[in-house]
Amino acid sequence: MKDQQIALLRQQIAKLEDKNFDLKAWKAHTMIILASIFGEDSQKVKEIGRLDYEFSSWSLRDATGHNTYQEGCKRLGKEIIEASINEIELTGLPQKRSATRGMLNIQVILDALNDELKGSQYKNLLKIIKSNDLPEEKERLIKEIINEVGPEATRAILTNMLLSDHFAEALSLKEK
Repeated sequence: MKDQQIALLRQQIAKLEDKNFDLKAWKAHTMIILASIFGEDSQKVKEIGRLDYEFSSWSLRDATGHNTYQEGCKRLGKEIIEASINEIELTGLPQKRSATRGMLNIQVILDALNDELKGSQYKNLLKIIKSNDLPEEKERLIKEIINEVGPEATRAILTNMLLSDHFAEALSLKEK
């Protein structure tokens, strides 16, 4: 897998030399590859996304003809990819992030339920959730437990979930 990822990145470096190079298409493809390796929040993905031709007055005055705007983007893109390859070669592929990254951790919910429900209610609730019953039957049984514990415990469960550190972290990631 490591060799395949490196090969994909090397292909992106080779594409920088294509006669009909298209920066926008190259960036999109490179960002997809880097995100699949390092995660969407990776600094590498962000840096590739920032690559753009710079037409500021300073860059126009400093242009000598030897170094076009496109060449600067290509050079920086190549450096980012080479750094990514070096990182993979030295440290291996990063651990895959959880599919629920940025979402509320299930343990927060379980902890809140366990804190407020009686032991038998908690065990019964988990048994219902794991059962092969029809969704309508599960809903009915869960509502029975919720009614049994009452509104005060239900509010306490919700409050515990909302006040958890994991919830605040998931919320801040969602807003980015």
